[in-house]
Amino acid sequence: MKYRKLGNSGVLVSSLSLGTMQFGRGMKMGSLGQDQTDGMVRFALDQGINLIDTADVYSRGESETLLGAALRGIRDRVVLATKARLPMSDRDFNHSGATRQNLVREVEASLRRLQTDYIDLYQVHGWDSLTPLEETLRTLDDLVRSGKVRYIGLSNYLSWQAATALGLQEREHLAEYITAQMYYSLVGRELEHEFVSFAEYHRIGILVWSPLAGGFLSGKYDRQRPPPPDTRFADAGRFVPFDLERGYRIIEALKAVAERHAATPAQIALAWLLSRPVVSSVIIAARTNERLAENVRAVDVDLRACEKIVRRGSPSGR
Repeated sequence: MKYRKLGNSGVLVSSLSLGTMQFGRGMKMGSLGQDQTDGMVRFALDQGINLIDTADVYSRGESETLLGAALRGIRDRVVLATKARLPMSDRDFNHSGATRQNLVREVEASLRRLQTDYIDLYQVHGWDSLTPLEETLRTLDDLVRSGKVRYIGLSNYLSWQAATALGLQEREHLAEYITAQMYYSLVGRELEHEFVSFAEYHRIGILVWSPLAGGFLSGKYDRQRPPPPDTRFADAGRFVPFDLERGYRIIEALKAVAERHAATPAQIALAWLLSRPVVSSVIIAARTNERLAENVRAVDVDLRACEKIVRRGSPSGR
């Protein structure tokens, strides 16, 4: 495993991190129970992964609960990240949003479920257009000052939203966002239009979610082989939208590069992301330890010799 700075901090995290949407039954992403969660967490640590990312909304708290139990006795080996903002109730509208009321309630609930006294990275899980931004940012600053949260990050903001938030934090001397958890993949490169340069200028580390586009970039699917019903890609539908025809062309390029490197298409897709600027860590998830280990080997893939082939998969030539 290789390690990088967690955004604009001195904390070192593994370049690949463990995602946890597959822990619990509610997300239809694997439905792993406690024994499987325990085994995967231990296995990930043995692979050198030290950053684990979850969220309160993953299976409505079950992912955090399973993860908290799995981390008993080894909590100090992990940089633990979670998120809040998305609805935690189908009836009470106040159990959502980036309000002071909801963030304070949800951080306390996450701490209980995770069985920990602090959260290393607390992330706002999307922009809240109803709540004054100052309220959100002052609440996050209070959580950092209280010691319940070490660092804060954003997730799924537009560039102008992130820039506005960072400007307020700087002006009011509040704890600043150090990371941005964003969707980024070979079939979803919109982040490069302006967010990457924004993050690079402000030294914000990007945490990549869905780097394989919901499993599409695993290389298992093509025009002749659509995903069968029991796959994560089929369960979640088109989890991240992209042009399917362009996607198939990228798959062809991935397979060509993978053959040259004696690697899998998934490893090439992950290695490409690891070569991108300001990426602090790429979040990977798996249903089995074998698949997790296979993807971890992406850190040893050097794409420089085959960069021209990868470019052919992009109509823009980038």
